[in-house]
Amino acid sequence: MNRYKLPVFLVCFLLLLALPAALVAAEEAEHELGRELPVWSVLPFVGMLLSIAIFPLLRPHWWEKHLLQVAIFWSAVFLIPFAFGFGPAEAVYELLEIVLLDYLPFIVLLWGLFAVAGGIALRGSLAGSPRVNLVLLLIGTLLASWVGTTGASMLLIRPVIRANKWRRKKTHIIVFFIFLVSNIGGSLTPLGDPPLFLGFLRGVPFLWTMKLLPLLVLNAVILLAALFIMDTVLYKKELAEGRRPDAGEKEPLSVKGLHNLIFLALIIFAVILSGTVPSLPFFADQVTGEAHGLPIYAGIVLPFSSILQMLLIIIAGCLSVVTTNKAYRELNHFTWGPIKEVASLFIGIFITMIPALAILNARGGELGLVQPWQFFWATGALSSFLDNAPTYLVFLTTAGSLGAAEGLSTAVGVVGEQILLAISAGAVFMGANTYIGNAPNFMVRSIAEENEIKMPSFFGYMGWSLCCLIPLFIIDTFVFFLR
Repeated sequence: MNRYKLPVFLVCFLLLLALPAALVAAEEAEHELGRELPVWSVLPFVGMLLSIAIFPLLRPHWWEKHLLQVAIFWSAVFLIPFAFGFGPAEAVYELLEIVLLDYLPFIVLLWGLFAVAGGIALRGSLAGSPRVNLVLLLIGTLLASWVGTTGASMLLIRPVIRANKWRRKKTHIIVFFIFLVSNIGGSLTPLGDPPLFLGFLRGVPFLWTMKLLPLLVLNAVILLAALFIMDTVLYKKELAEGRRPDAGEKEPLSVKGLHNLIFLALIIFAVILSGTVPSLPFFADQVTGEAHGLPIYAGIVLPFSSILQMLLIIIAGCLSVVTTNKAYRELNHFTWGPIKEVASLFIGIFITMIPALAILNARGGELGLVQPWQFFWATGALSSFLDNAPTYLVFLTTAGSLGAAEGLSTAVGVVGEQILLAISAGAVFMGANTYIGNAPNFMVRSIAEENEIKMPSFFGYMGWSLCCLIPLFIIDTFVFFLR
Protein backbone atom coordinates (compact mmCIF):
# COMPACT_ATOMS: atom_id res chain seq x y z
CA MET A 1 0.00 0.00 0.00
CA ASN A 2 2.82 2.45 0.92
CA ARG A 3 4.36 2.35 -2.53
CA TYR A 4 1.20 4.01 -3.89
CA LYS A 5 1.16 6.82 -1.34
CA LEU A 6 4.41 8.59 -2.31
CA PRO A 7 3.38 9.48 -5.91
CA VAL A 8 0.02 10.71 -4.67
CA PHE A 9 1.61 12.94 -2.03
CA LEU A 10 4.10 14.28 -4.59
CA VAL A 11 1.31 15.23 -6.97
CA CYS A 12 -0.62 16.94 -4.17
CA PHE A 13 2.52 18.77 -3.02
CA LEU A 14 3.23 20.07 -6.52
CA LEU A 15 -0.34 21.28 -6.84
CA LEU A 16 -0.06 23.09 -3.51
CA LEU A 17 3.12 24.80 -4.72
CA ALA A 18 1.22 25.97 -7.76
CA LEU A 19 -1.68 27.47 -5.80
CA PRO A 20 -0.44 31.09 -5.44
CA ALA A 21 0.13 31.50 -9.18
CA ALA A 22 -2.98 29.46 -9.89
CA LEU A 23 -5.21 31.86 -8.01
CA VAL A 24 -4.33 34.68 -10.40
CA ALA A 25 -4.30 32.59 -13.56
CA ALA A 26 -7.66 30.94 -12.91
CA GLU A 27 -9.36 34.30 -12.61
CA GLU A 28 -7.99 35.33 -16.00
CA ALA A 29 -9.06 32.16 -17.81
CA GLU A 30 -12.04 33.01 -20.02
CA HIS A 31 -11.94 30.18 -22.52
CA GLU A 32 -14.73 27.68 -22.92
CA LEU A 33 -13.07 24.48 -21.83
CA GLY A 34 -15.40 22.10 -23.65
CA ARG A 35 -14.50 23.52 -27.07
CA GLU A 36 -10.76 23.36 -26.48
CA LEU A 37 -10.57 19.84 -25.11
CA PRO A 38 -9.91 17.13 -27.72
CA VAL A 39 -12.28 14.18 -27.83
CA TRP A 40 -9.46 11.84 -26.82
CA SER A 41 -9.28 13.59 -23.45
CA VAL A 42 -12.09 11.24 -22.36
CA LEU A 43 -9.68 8.26 -22.57
CA PRO A 44 -8.90 8.27 -18.80
CA PHE A 45 -12.65 8.01 -18.19
CA VAL A 46 -12.79 5.07 -20.60
CA GLY A 47 -9.81 3.56 -18.79
CA MET A 48 -11.63 3.93 -15.49
CA LEU A 49 -14.70 2.16 -16.86
CA LEU A 50 -12.62 -0.64 -18.38
CA SER A 51 -10.82 -1.11 -15.07
CA ILE A 52 -14.17 -1.53 -13.31
CA ALA A 53 -15.21 -4.02 -15.99
CA ILE A 54 -12.03 -6.08 -16.38
CA PHE A 55 -10.02 -6.15 -13.13
CA PRO A 56 -12.77 -7.82 -11.02
CA LEU A 57 -12.75 -10.64 -13.60
CA LEU A 58 -9.00 -11.06 -14.04
CA ARG A 59 -7.66 -10.24 -10.56
CA PRO A 60 -10.59 -9.98 -8.12
CA HIS A 61 -8.57 -10.08 -4.86
CA TRP A 62 -6.06 -7.51 -6.14
CA TRP A 63 -8.95 -5.30 -7.24
CA GLU A 64 -10.63 -5.39 -3.83
CA LYS A 65 -7.44 -4.16 -2.17
CA HIS A 66 -6.36 -1.57 -4.74
CA LEU A 67 -9.50 -0.08 -6.31
CA LEU A 68 -8.84 3.30 -4.68
CA GLN A 69 -5.30 3.33 -6.12
CA VAL A 70 -6.74 2.53 -9.55
CA ALA A 71 -9.15 5.47 -9.23
CA ILE A 72 -6.27 7.76 -8.19
CA PHE A 73 -4.14 6.50 -11.08
CA TRP A 74 -6.73 7.29 -13.77
CA SER A 75 -7.46 10.65 -12.12
CA ALA A 76 -3.75 11.49 -12.35
CA VAL A 77 -3.64 10.31 -15.98
CA PHE A 78 -6.20 13.01 -16.72
CA LEU A 79 -5.11 15.76 -14.33
CA ILE A 80 -1.34 15.84 -14.94
CA PRO A 81 -1.47 16.25 -18.77
CA PHE A 82 -4.39 18.63 -18.29
CA ALA A 83 -2.28 20.76 -15.93
CA PHE A 84 0.52 20.91 -18.53
CA GLY A 85 -1.88 21.81 -21.34
CA PHE A 86 -4.15 24.31 -19.56
CA GLY A 87 -2.03 25.32 -16.59
CA PRO A 88 -2.03 24.28 -12.92
CA ALA A 89 -4.66 26.91 -12.15
CA GLU A 90 -7.25 25.35 -14.43
CA ALA A 91 -6.43 21.84 -13.18
CA VAL A 92 -6.85 22.85 -9.54
CA TYR A 93 -10.04 24.75 -10.39
CA GLU A 94 -11.65 21.82 -12.23
CA LEU A 95 -10.58 19.34 -9.55
CA LEU A 96 -11.95 21.39 -6.66
CA GLU A 97 -15.15 22.22 -8.51
CA ILE A 98 -16.03 18.60 -9.29
CA VAL A 99 -14.96 17.26 -5.89
CA LEU A 100 -16.48 19.94 -3.64
CA LEU A 101 -19.62 20.87 -5.58
CA ASP A 102 -20.55 17.50 -7.07
CA TYR A 103 -18.79 14.54 -5.46
CA LEU A 104 -18.91 15.67 -1.82
CA PRO A 105 -22.72 16.29 -1.63
CA PHE A 106 -23.22 13.09 -3.66
CA ILE A 107 -21.23 10.84 -1.32
CA VAL A 108 -22.54 12.49 1.86
CA LEU A 109 -26.11 11.78 0.73
CA LEU A 110 -25.26 8.17 -0.12
CA TRP A 111 -23.48 7.71 3.22
CA GLY A 112 -26.42 9.13 5.16
CA LEU A 113 -28.99 6.92 3.43
CA PHE A 114 -26.72 3.89 3.75
CA ALA A 115 -26.18 4.46 7.48
CA VAL A 116 -29.84 5.12 8.28
CA ALA A 117 -31.34 2.34 6.15
CA GLY A 118 -28.81 -0.13 7.56
CA GLY A 119 -30.38 0.34 10.98
CA ILE A 120 -33.86 -0.75 9.87
CA ALA A 121 -34.15 -4.53 10.00
CA LEU A 122 -37.00 -6.82 8.97
CA ARG A 123 -37.34 -9.84 11.25
CA GLY A 124 -39.54 -12.87 10.80
CA SER A 125 -40.11 -15.78 8.45
CA LEU A 126 -40.14 -14.48 4.91
CA ALA A 127 -39.48 -17.12 2.25
CA GLY A 128 -38.33 -15.88 -1.14
CA SER A 129 -41.09 -17.23 -3.36
CA PRO A 130 -41.97 -15.61 -6.71
CA ARG A 131 -44.99 -13.96 -5.10
CA VAL A 132 -43.01 -12.58 -2.15
CA ASN A 133 -40.26 -11.26 -4.43
CA LEU A 134 -42.86 -9.64 -6.68
CA VAL A 135 -44.44 -7.85 -3.70
CA LEU A 136 -41.09 -6.69 -2.28
CA LEU A 137 -39.93 -5.25 -5.62
CA LEU A 138 -43.32 -3.62 -6.19
CA ILE A 139 -43.11 -1.94 -2.77
CA GLY A 140 -39.60 -0.74 -3.54
CA THR A 141 -40.65 0.61 -6.93
CA LEU A 142 -43.52 2.56 -5.38
CA LEU A 143 -41.32 3.92 -2.57
CA ALA A 144 -38.50 5.09 -4.84
CA SER A 145 -40.27 8.23 -6.06
CA TRP A 146 -40.84 9.44 -2.49
CA VAL A 147 -37.68 8.47 -0.61
CA GLY A 148 -35.34 8.42 -3.61
CA THR A 149 -33.95 5.48 -5.52
CA THR A 150 -31.02 5.25 -3.11
CA GLY A 151 -33.26 5.38 -0.04
CA ALA A 152 -35.65 2.73 -1.38
CA SER A 153 -32.75 0.52 -2.49
CA MET A 154 -31.07 0.64 0.91
CA LEU A 155 -34.35 -0.04 2.72
CA LEU A 156 -35.41 -3.04 0.63
CA ILE A 157 -32.26 -4.78 -0.58
CA ARG A 158 -31.46 -6.51 2.70
CA PRO A 159 -35.00 -7.90 3.22
CA VAL A 160 -34.89 -9.21 -0.36
CA ILE A 161 -31.51 -10.86 0.25
CA ARG A 162 -32.62 -12.39 3.55
CA ALA A 163 -35.84 -13.74 2.05
CA ASN A 164 -33.91 -15.50 -0.71
CA LYS A 165 -30.97 -16.69 1.36
CA TRP A 166 -32.05 -20.32 0.99
CA ARG A 167 -32.04 -20.16 -2.80
CA ARG A 168 -29.08 -20.94 -5.04
CA LYS A 169 -30.26 -19.05 -8.13
CA LYS A 170 -31.11 -15.50 -7.10
CA THR A 171 -28.92 -13.23 -9.23
CA HIS A 172 -31.88 -12.39 -11.48
CA ILE A 173 -33.80 -11.02 -8.48
CA ILE A 174 -31.04 -8.53 -7.65
CA VAL A 175 -30.69 -7.49 -11.31
CA PHE A 176 -34.42 -6.74 -11.58
CA PHE A 177 -34.21 -4.98 -8.22
CA ILE A 178 -31.65 -2.61 -9.75
CA PHE A 179 -33.83 -2.09 -12.82
CA LEU A 180 -36.96 -1.23 -10.86
CA VAL A 181 -36.14 0.02 -7.37
CA SER A 182 -32.78 1.66 -8.06
CA ASN A 183 -33.86 3.41 -11.27
CA ILE A 184 -37.26 3.28 -12.97
CA GLY A 185 -39.24 3.61 -9.73
CA GLY A 186 -37.77 7.05 -9.02
CA SER A 187 -39.46 8.80 -11.93
CA LEU A 188 -42.58 10.37 -10.42
CA THR A 189 -41.25 13.19 -8.22
CA PRO A 190 -38.11 15.35 -7.96
CA LEU A 191 -37.31 13.41 -4.76
CA GLY A 192 -36.93 10.22 -6.77
CA ASP A 193 -33.80 10.95 -8.76
CA PRO A 194 -31.30 13.86 -8.89
CA PRO A 195 -31.99 14.81 -12.56
CA LEU A 196 -35.65 15.49 -11.77
CA PHE A 197 -34.63 17.55 -8.74
CA LEU A 198 -32.42 19.69 -10.99
CA GLY A 199 -35.41 20.21 -13.27
CA PHE A 200 -37.49 21.29 -10.29
CA LEU A 201 -34.81 23.84 -9.34
CA ARG A 202 -35.00 25.24 -12.87
CA GLY A 203 -38.72 25.81 -12.95
CA VAL A 204 -40.31 22.44 -13.71
CA PRO A 205 -43.36 22.21 -11.37
CA PHE A 206 -42.94 19.68 -8.55
CA LEU A 207 -45.84 17.47 -9.60
CA TRP A 208 -45.25 17.79 -13.36
CA THR A 209 -43.13 14.65 -13.25
CA MET A 210 -46.30 12.69 -12.42
CA LYS A 211 -46.83 12.80 -16.20
CA LEU A 212 -44.25 9.99 -16.27
CA LEU A 213 -46.78 7.71 -14.55
CA PRO A 214 -47.93 5.96 -17.79
CA LEU A 215 -44.29 5.20 -18.65
CA LEU A 216 -43.60 3.95 -15.13
CA VAL A 217 -46.68 1.71 -15.16
CA LEU A 218 -45.89 0.20 -18.57
CA ASN A 219 -42.23 -0.44 -17.75
CA ALA A 220 -42.89 -1.73 -14.23
CA VAL A 221 -45.67 -4.08 -15.31
CA ILE A 222 -43.58 -5.61 -18.10
CA LEU A 223 -40.47 -5.99 -15.93
CA LEU A 224 -42.38 -7.39 -12.94
CA ALA A 225 -44.18 -9.85 -15.21
CA ALA A 226 -40.86 -10.94 -16.73
CA LEU A 227 -39.36 -11.34 -13.26
CA PHE A 228 -42.34 -13.36 -12.02
CA ILE A 229 -42.18 -15.76 -14.97
CA MET A 230 -38.41 -16.21 -14.72
CA ASP A 231 -38.50 -16.52 -10.95
CA THR A 232 -41.30 -19.09 -11.05
CA VAL A 233 -39.35 -21.32 -13.44
CA LEU A 234 -36.18 -21.13 -11.33
CA TYR A 235 -38.13 -21.50 -8.07
CA LYS A 236 -39.67 -24.76 -9.26
CA LYS A 237 -36.22 -26.04 -10.19
CA GLU A 238 -34.98 -25.17 -6.71
CA LEU A 239 -37.82 -27.16 -5.14
CA ALA A 240 -37.26 -30.07 -7.52
CA GLU A 241 -33.60 -30.18 -6.49
CA GLY A 242 -34.62 -30.50 -2.85
CA ARG A 243 -33.98 -27.00 -1.58
CA ARG A 244 -36.58 -25.57 0.76
CA PRO A 245 -36.92 -22.48 2.98
CA ASP A 246 -36.06 -22.97 6.63
CA ALA A 247 -38.81 -25.20 7.99
CA GLY A 248 -38.23 -24.18 11.60
CA GLU A 249 -40.65 -22.32 13.82
CA LYS A 250 -42.44 -19.52 12.03
CA GLU A 251 -41.59 -16.08 13.34
CA PRO A 252 -44.06 -13.25 12.75
CA LEU A 253 -42.83 -10.38 10.66
CA SER A 254 -41.67 -7.28 12.53
CA VAL A 255 -39.57 -4.23 11.76
CA LYS A 256 -36.77 -3.23 14.15
CA GLY A 257 -35.09 0.14 14.35
CA LEU A 258 -38.18 2.01 13.18
CA HIS A 259 -36.96 5.19 14.84
CA ASN A 260 -34.54 5.46 11.91
CA LEU A 261 -37.51 6.58 9.81
CA ILE A 262 -37.21 9.90 11.64
CA PHE A 263 -33.61 10.22 10.45
CA LEU A 264 -34.66 9.19 6.93
CA ALA A 265 -37.29 11.95 7.01
CA LEU A 266 -34.59 14.40 8.14
CA ILE A 267 -32.44 13.47 5.12
CA ILE A 268 -35.37 13.94 2.73
CA PHE A 269 -36.13 17.27 4.43
CA ALA A 270 -32.48 18.31 3.98
CA VAL A 271 -32.63 17.59 0.24
CA ILE A 272 -35.88 19.54 -0.21
CA LEU A 273 -34.57 22.38 1.96
CA SER A 274 -31.42 22.78 -0.14
CA GLY A 275 -33.62 23.41 -3.16
CA THR A 276 -35.92 25.94 -1.49
CA VAL A 277 -33.64 28.10 0.70
CA PRO A 278 -31.99 29.87 -2.29
CA SER A 279 -35.15 31.99 -2.39
CA LEU A 280 -33.97 33.55 0.90
CA PRO A 281 -31.53 36.52 0.77
CA PHE A 282 -29.01 34.84 3.10
CA PHE A 283 -28.52 31.93 0.70
CA ALA A 284 -28.50 33.68 -2.68
CA ASP A 285 -28.49 37.07 -4.37
CA GLN A 286 -32.14 37.71 -5.15
CA VAL A 287 -31.29 39.70 -8.29
CA THR A 288 -28.61 37.60 -9.98
CA GLY A 289 -29.48 34.27 -8.36
CA GLU A 290 -25.80 33.74 -7.48
CA ALA A 291 -25.44 31.44 -4.46
CA HIS A 292 -23.88 32.75 -1.28
CA GLY A 293 -21.43 30.42 0.38
CA LEU A 294 -17.96 29.66 1.63
CA PRO A 295 -15.28 30.97 -0.78
CA ILE A 296 -12.92 28.13 -1.62
CA TYR A 297 -10.69 29.05 -4.52
CA ALA A 298 -10.64 31.36 -7.57
CA GLY A 299 -14.40 31.96 -7.65
CA ILE A 300 -15.48 28.51 -6.44
CA VAL A 301 -18.05 28.94 -3.68
CA LEU A 302 -19.43 26.07 -1.60
CA PRO A 303 -23.06 27.21 -1.21
CA PHE A 304 -24.48 27.62 2.27
CA SER A 305 -27.51 25.62 1.08
CA SER A 306 -25.23 22.68 0.23
CA ILE A 307 -23.38 22.99 3.54
CA LEU A 308 -26.72 22.99 5.39
CA GLN A 309 -27.88 19.91 3.48
CA MET A 310 -24.69 17.96 4.18
CA LEU A 311 -24.67 18.98 7.84
CA LEU A 312 -28.23 17.75 8.38
CA ILE A 313 -27.49 14.48 6.57
CA ILE A 314 -24.34 13.87 8.63
CA ILE A 315 -26.29 14.57 11.85
CA ALA A 316 -29.01 12.12 10.76
CA GLY A 317 -26.45 9.43 9.91
CA CYS A 318 -24.50 9.85 13.13
CA LEU A 319 -27.65 9.78 15.27
CA SER A 320 -28.68 6.58 13.52
CA VAL A 321 -25.34 4.94 14.24
CA VAL A 322 -25.37 6.02 17.89
CA THR A 323 -29.00 5.24 18.72
CA THR A 324 -29.57 1.99 16.83
CA ASN A 325 -29.11 -1.33 18.57
CA LYS A 326 -26.08 -3.08 17.09
CA ALA A 327 -28.09 -6.31 16.91
CA TYR A 328 -30.33 -4.77 14.25
CA ARG A 329 -27.36 -3.98 12.03
CA GLU A 330 -25.97 -7.44 12.63
CA LEU A 331 -29.31 -8.87 11.54
CA ASN A 332 -28.81 -6.95 8.27
CA HIS A 333 -25.20 -8.21 8.01
CA PHE A 334 -24.35 -4.52 7.88
CA THR A 335 -20.76 -3.40 7.22
CA TRP A 336 -19.27 -0.20 5.85
CA GLY A 337 -17.60 -2.06 2.98
CA PRO A 338 -20.10 -1.20 0.20
CA ILE A 339 -20.09 2.55 0.86
CA LYS A 340 -16.27 2.53 1.00
CA GLU A 341 -16.16 0.80 -2.38
CA VAL A 342 -18.62 3.27 -3.93
CA ALA A 343 -16.76 6.26 -2.46
CA SER A 344 -13.41 4.97 -3.79
CA LEU A 345 -14.64 4.23 -7.30
CA PHE A 346 -16.82 7.27 -7.81
CA ILE A 347 -14.08 9.76 -6.90
CA GLY A 348 -12.22 8.42 -9.96
CA ILE A 349 -15.37 8.43 -12.09
CA PHE A 350 -16.24 12.03 -11.16
CA ILE A 351 -12.73 13.35 -11.82
CA THR A 352 -12.15 11.51 -15.11
CA MET A 353 -15.54 12.49 -16.50
CA ILE A 354 -14.66 16.21 -16.29
CA PRO A 355 -13.70 16.41 -20.00
CA ALA A 356 -16.71 14.35 -21.12
CA LEU A 357 -19.13 16.66 -19.32
CA ALA A 358 -17.30 19.79 -20.50
CA ILE A 359 -17.39 18.65 -24.14
CA LEU A 360 -21.05 17.67 -23.86
CA ASN A 361 -21.94 20.98 -22.23
CA ALA A 362 -20.15 23.01 -24.93
CA ARG A 363 -21.21 21.00 -27.97
CA GLY A 364 -24.51 19.43 -26.92
CA GLY A 365 -26.47 21.95 -28.97
CA GLU A 366 -24.63 20.82 -32.12
CA LEU A 367 -26.06 17.29 -31.98
CA GLY A 368 -29.08 18.24 -34.10
CA LEU A 369 -31.68 16.96 -31.64
CA VAL A 370 -35.20 18.17 -32.37
CA GLN A 371 -37.54 15.19 -31.89
CA PRO A 372 -38.62 13.69 -28.53
CA TRP A 373 -37.31 10.21 -29.42
CA GLN A 374 -33.91 11.71 -30.22
CA PHE A 375 -33.75 13.40 -26.81
CA PHE A 376 -34.88 10.16 -25.13
CA TRP A 377 -32.08 8.07 -26.60
CA ALA A 378 -29.36 10.74 -26.48
CA THR A 379 -30.06 11.56 -22.82
CA GLY A 380 -30.42 7.89 -21.94
CA ALA A 381 -27.29 6.69 -23.74
CA LEU A 382 -25.08 9.25 -21.99
CA SER A 383 -26.85 8.80 -18.64
CA SER A 384 -25.88 5.14 -18.79
CA PHE A 385 -22.21 6.06 -18.37
CA LEU A 386 -22.07 9.67 -17.14
CA ASP A 387 -23.68 11.26 -14.12
CA ASN A 388 -27.32 11.50 -15.21
CA ALA A 389 -27.92 14.79 -13.35
CA PRO A 390 -25.60 17.05 -15.42
CA THR A 391 -26.51 15.05 -18.55
CA TYR A 392 -30.17 15.89 -17.93
CA LEU A 393 -29.28 19.54 -17.43
CA VAL A 394 -27.30 19.70 -20.69
CA PHE A 395 -30.18 18.36 -22.74
CA LEU A 396 -32.74 20.45 -20.86
CA THR A 397 -30.69 23.52 -21.82
CA THR A 398 -30.45 22.27 -25.39
CA ALA A 399 -34.23 21.83 -25.51
CA GLY A 400 -34.74 25.32 -24.09
CA SER A 401 -32.68 26.77 -26.95
CA LEU A 402 -35.01 25.33 -29.61
CA GLY A 403 -37.42 28.25 -29.17
CA ALA A 404 -40.61 26.23 -28.63
CA ALA A 405 -43.80 28.27 -28.94
CA GLU A 406 -45.69 26.08 -26.47
CA GLY A 407 -44.63 24.11 -23.44
CA LEU A 408 -43.28 24.68 -19.95
CA SER A 409 -41.61 27.98 -19.15
CA THR A 410 -38.37 27.16 -17.29
CA ALA A 411 -35.19 28.98 -16.29
CA VAL A 412 -33.57 27.75 -19.55
CA GLY A 413 -36.46 28.78 -21.83
CA VAL A 414 -39.71 27.26 -23.04
CA VAL A 415 -39.41 23.48 -23.37
CA GLY A 416 -41.94 21.34 -25.21
CA GLU A 417 -43.62 18.95 -22.78
CA GLN A 418 -43.09 15.88 -24.94
CA ILE A 419 -39.38 16.66 -25.22
CA LEU A 420 -39.13 17.26 -21.47
CA LEU A 421 -40.88 13.94 -20.91
CA ALA A 422 -38.32 12.24 -23.16
CA ILE A 423 -35.34 13.87 -21.39
CA SER A 424 -36.71 12.95 -17.95
CA ALA A 425 -37.43 9.34 -18.89
CA GLY A 426 -34.08 8.92 -20.64
CA ALA A 427 -32.11 10.23 -17.65
CA VAL A 428 -33.98 8.18 -15.04
CA PHE A 429 -34.80 4.94 -16.88
CA MET A 430 -31.53 4.39 -18.73
CA GLY A 431 -29.46 4.86 -15.63
CA ALA A 432 -30.29 1.17 -15.20
CA ASN A 433 -28.25 0.18 -18.28
CA THR A 434 -24.91 -0.10 -16.42
CA TYR A 435 -23.66 -0.43 -12.87
CA ILE A 436 -22.40 3.17 -12.95
CA GLY A 437 -25.54 4.68 -14.52
CA ASN A 438 -26.95 5.47 -11.08
CA ALA A 439 -25.23 5.37 -7.69
CA PRO A 440 -27.55 2.81 -6.02
CA ASN A 441 -26.76 0.29 -8.78
CA PHE A 442 -23.21 -0.18 -7.54
CA MET A 443 -24.24 -0.09 -3.89
CA VAL A 444 -26.83 -2.84 -4.41
CA ARG A 445 -24.27 -4.92 -6.27
CA SER A 446 -21.71 -4.47 -3.47
CA ILE A 447 -24.22 -5.43 -0.76
CA ALA A 448 -25.31 -8.49 -2.75
CA GLU A 449 -21.72 -9.65 -3.27
CA GLU A 450 -20.98 -9.05 0.41
CA ASN A 451 -23.82 -11.50 1.11
CA GLU A 452 -22.22 -14.09 -1.19
CA ILE A 453 -24.54 -13.56 -4.16
CA LYS A 454 -22.62 -13.94 -7.40
CA MET A 455 -23.42 -10.85 -9.46
CA PRO A 456 -22.74 -10.36 -13.18
CA SER A 457 -19.56 -8.58 -14.23
CA PHE A 458 -19.76 -5.05 -15.65
CA PHE A 459 -20.26 -6.38 -19.19
CA GLY A 460 -22.36 -9.28 -17.91
CA TYR A 461 -24.79 -6.82 -16.34
CA MET A 462 -24.91 -4.87 -19.60
CA GLY A 463 -25.91 -8.17 -21.25
CA TRP A 464 -28.91 -8.28 -18.92
CA SER A 465 -29.84 -4.69 -19.74
CA LEU A 466 -29.44 -5.27 -23.49
CA CYS A 467 -31.80 -8.26 -23.32
CA CYS A 468 -34.35 -6.88 -20.83
CA LEU A 469 -34.25 -3.07 -20.98
CA ILE A 470 -33.35 -2.03 -24.52
CA PRO A 471 -36.38 -3.85 -26.07
CA LEU A 472 -38.52 -2.18 -23.41
CA PHE A 473 -37.11 1.25 -24.24
CA ILE A 474 -37.81 0.61 -27.93
CA ILE A 475 -41.44 -0.02 -26.95
CA ASP A 476 -41.41 3.24 -24.97
CA THR A 477 -40.14 5.04 -28.07
CA PHE A 478 -42.98 3.84 -30.27
CA VAL A 479 -45.71 4.24 -27.65
CA PHE A 480 -44.74 7.61 -26.18
CA PHE A 481 -42.20 9.48 -28.29
CA LEU A 482 -43.07 8.88 -31.94
CA ARG A 483 -46.59 10.22 -31.76
